Amino acid sequence: MNRFLCLGECMVELAPTSDGLYRMGYAGDTFNCAWYARQLLGDDWTVQYGTVVGQDAASDGMLEYMENHGIDTSTIRRVPDRTVGLYSIQLKNGERSFSYWRGEAAARLLADDEAWLDSILKDRQVIQFSGITLAILSPEKRQVLARALARAREGGALVAFDTNLRPKLWESEQAMRDGLVLGASVADVVLPSFDEEEACFGDKTQADTIARYREVGAKVIAVKNGKDTCHVWAEGVGESLVTPAVVTNVVDSTAAGDSFAGGFLVTLVQGATAAEATKEASELAAQVIQRRGALAPDIFGKGHAT
Repeated sequence: MNRFLCLGECMVELAPTSDGLYRMGYAGDTFNCAWYARQLLGDDWTVQYGTVVGQDAASDGMLEYMENHGIDTSTIRRVPDRTVGLYSIQLKNGERSFSYWRGEAAARLLADDEAWLDSILKDRQVIQFSGITLAILSPEKRQVLARALARAREGGALVAFDTNLRPKLWESEQAMRDGLVLGASVADVVLPSFDEEEACFGDKTQADTIARYREVGAKVIAVKNGKDTCHVWAEGVGESLVTPAVVTNVVDSTAAGDSFAGGFLVTLVQGATAAEATKEASELAAQVIQRRGALAPDIFGKGHAT
């Protein structure tokens, strides 16, 4: 059985509905990636989520939700006296902003037990993590996570890093830049967004972004660029240009990048080229942003998640 593991923080999500109320769900960038991967992969794959949660009712509800949606929770550690984080989404013209409550979030303890971390990373075919996964950790624990991921990569895992910037989570701009380079240095696949790289590093072109992540050892790089052309580079193949799917009715851009990551990795591990994976991922993300909320089960004929 192949195992696809996403690593990070899942939170309680309050998403606006068309009648001015909020709908409660569960989401988070790497969990969203896992959810989309589960929809796309066959029964020969187990999709797992790696995080730390509390022992309270909110944590119970989150694990039940994951299990009901086909996500294996055996890679989740539970601790006392902590809970899960919460966030709400505000929408304006299809673009989202967030408010967070995560002071007691157990996921911040993700790299506190290095032996446990090694155990859940061992013998995985795919491991995905993000800039948020790193940002919620202390600088010392980021190094612990990076070492564990490097060991998993040496053991044969395909490690993928979605840079996904949340500047307010980092202690400084320099820490954020250092964190992104650290994450990329232990990954085979890097999925940056050009607007974020431009703001963080001052990149002038997508070629600048690709050059930086090639330098630290990435083998596949797909630069997300909104509605504009994506530049994709793969070791031994070179650079390709991919025009994303056209969307005229953007309802909610939540999880655009997360669904892209899930679609990209699933397509890639099934033998597609990086350019083909980018095209498939773009088409999935185009459907997601025409719906409200992070998860869009109706794309797969499954109604609405609750």
